[in-house]
Amino acid sequence: MVAHQIWELIRCFKNECEVTGWKTSEYEDWVQTDNQYHNFLWTRTIHPSTFKKIAKTSKCAVRQGVSYQVVDVSYTAWLFSASPPEELVKAVMDDECLAKTTAIYDMSGLRSDKPICLRLNLTKSRVFKEFENFLQKKWGVKFKSAQDVVTAEA
Repeated sequence: MVAHQIWELIRCFKNECEVTGWKTSEYEDWVQTDNQYHNFLWTRTIHPSTFKKIAKTSKCAVRQGVSYQVVDVSYTAWLFSASPPEELVKAVMDDECLAKTTAIYDMSGLRSDKPICLRLNLTKSRVFKEFENFLQKKWGVKFKSAQDVVTAEA
């Protein structure tokens, strides 16, 4: 899946979030429910050390008029346009605190006729659950658990 397709997918999802009363941003890829921010980061790949620094920091910038405010992020979903390194998946699975706040989605399989998305989501994020429902209903996506893939390869 190329960048503009992921951007379009997130844009459509944020439109649905607004209908439910959740706050979104025209400029950033986050959804706010109650006082929690659910951040979407999309990339092709990322170095494991950079991933860990960003994942553990749990901050994002929120535009307010012409200025920005840095806020704490409750949950972060990483959307990869290419398969993420197995090391990243293992890092999240092996760190209970990280697993509660971080979801990983391998979006590279969405280009096929029968789209499959590798998913690691152990969070309690209502937004990420709704994102998964959105992918299933609107895009026909089937999910494969990242835990099963990593366990099978071990």
